[in-house]
Amino acid sequence: MKNKDTITVVDNRNNNKFEFKIKKGSFGPDVADLTAFYSKTGMFVYDPGFTSTASCSSEITFIDGEKGILLHRGYKIEDLAEKSDYPEVCYLLLNGELPDVENKKKFIKILTNHTMLHEQLLRFYSGFRRDSHPMAVMVGIVGALSSFYSEKNYDFSSTEGMWVAVSRLLAKLPTMAAMAYKYSLGQPFIYPKNNLSYSENFLHMLFSTPCGEYHPSKASIEALDKLLILHADHEQNASTSTVKMAGSSGANPFACVAAGVASLWGPAHGGANESVIRMLNEIGSVNNIQKFIEKAKDKTDSFRLMGFGHRVYKNYDPRANVLRKYCHNLLKEIDSFNVPLFKLATKLEEIALNDSYFIKKKLYPNVDFYSGIILKALGMPESMFTVIFAVARTVGWISQWKEMTELTNNKISRPRQLYTGKNKREFIEIEERRNIKKMYPGEIK
Repeated sequence: MKNKDTITVVDNRNNNKFEFKIKKGSFGPDVADLTAFYSKTGMFVYDPGFTSTASCSSEITFIDGEKGILLHRGYKIEDLAEKSDYPEVCYLLLNGELPDVENKKKFIKILTNHTMLHEQLLRFYSGFRRDSHPMAVMVGIVGALSSFYSEKNYDFSSTEGMWVAVSRLLAKLPTMAAMAYKYSLGQPFIYPKNNLSYSENFLHMLFSTPCGEYHPSKASIEALDKLLILHADHEQNASTSTVKMAGSSGANPFACVAAGVASLWGPAHGGANESVIRMLNEIGSVNNIQKFIEKAKDKTDSFRLMGFGHRVYKNYDPRANVLRKYCHNLLKEIDSFNVPLFKLATKLEEIALNDSYFIKKKLYPNVDFYSGIILKALGMPESMFTVIFAVARTVGWISQWKEMTELTNNKISRPRQLYTGKNKREFIEIEERRNIKKMYPGEIK
């Protein structure tokens, strides 16, 4: 009788059979343990983009894209967004449990006490061109933190060293992001205020000036706080995997997070909410919506409705359902009906949610649709959208890095490949190459 907890792979070329164990998680699909696949079969597994590969085990975040489920440490994202705040979600992701009143106070105090940047670090900003993209600045500045928190002074594999990395990154990223924005404007840096909440302090540093303080509304603070929560972690995505791959070598955690920032920068990852605003600008007017709806339905047309549907969520994006409410609250406050872009976004959302084609295809507005509108309504330029995403996702990166570092059997990441290049060739001396014209199909320019 065959073991039900194994899977058999048959090689029809020589009628060999190979058995592999099946691992079961607490949720989600079972996993075939193929760590011994090469040693048993002499072959590698080919899976570009890791579409069917579980690269690790984790207790932090669970996604069921078919059912539209997102859990952090077992808690539904909807409950966390509605009943919690960003620092509390950070504590949960890092520690596995929600904090009690005393532990939450201690955690917020830690974040508050480390918001300042070393004055030497502020000089790094002047090394960038004034028109540099804020994400380019963030990659450099976050990486530069590794020179202030080096392996000479901190053992990042120890509990104490881990918490140095965790606390400094979570506390300083909003300050660094706000300063990247101020630098792009040519405005003076605004220092943090420790009597403000995490999200309110971030808005203060972004929009206050020495001439006058910015006092954000309750709707603005809530919208940003929920946006941070909903982007805090999303399992083994591209940027998180980048952080973990860098971290698997034992690299400085600040350098690892800088690598994550670089990965997030890509338009296929963190730049999706920027694409929403570009799309709205392309549509231009409420009167043009139907024309662009038809273009989106036409498979021969390259136009796509950005911010609708999701690669992972095949039903609906649970984060979008939460963020929609806070997005509309913010739009009501700024009288968005008289702002053409927001009027257009609201009408497009209404039409798409009631169009039979989009309902059948399950192309519902996703979190990028609402986050793009929220950030625009807060007064952010598109170049800052991914920076805000990076601030939110830092806790996910550092939580996943911490979990990986704590494993006793942690191995350096080393993917394999299917080689399709030249076979082994004999080296030809340069004098002989001169006479073999067929080796030079074109002139080198």
